[in-house]
Amino acid sequence: MKFLPAAISAGSLVLAAVLTGCTPVADVEAAPDAANPDCAPVMVAVPEDLAGVQQRETSSQATAAWGNPSQIILRCGVPVPGPTTDACATVNGVDWVLREEGSLWTATTYGRDPAVEVLFDTNQVASSTVLVELENAVSRIEQTRQCLSTKDVELPG
Repeated sequence: MKFLPAAISAGSLVLAAVLTGCTPVADVEAAPDAANPDCAPVMVAVPEDLAGVQQRETSSQATAAWGNPSQIILRCGVPVPGPTTDACATVNGVDWVLREEGSLWTATTYGRDPAVEVLFDTNQVASSTVLVELENAVSRIEQTRQCLSTKDVELPG
């Protein structure tokens, strides 16, 4: 298991609110740094279909949603995770800090500024598929740090 930083906002509440809606436009709250110009290349590169569900329009800048009701929510410009003991996984060269609340997962990129957050329900979509298929988009933000395991860190003597 790898350990690293995580800064999770009220993302689970955003996902829950969107999952219950039936509107054509997904009402997604923008992240605090959504206007960061480095989010633009990410948003242009997100796939139209993700984990087998179709993208839909959202109400905020630097956000994306897939499914109706939304099964996957993406927000660019969330707070960059700092050191944490939360699980960190590397998927196709992208490090993700993972938080689970039952079947609801929040995955936040690690070592990239701005950070990208993805919220999804593992009962509806496979986590491995979501993270693999987002690699092309999120890798447009340069990685400056990487996940480390406690085995990778040398402790003072």
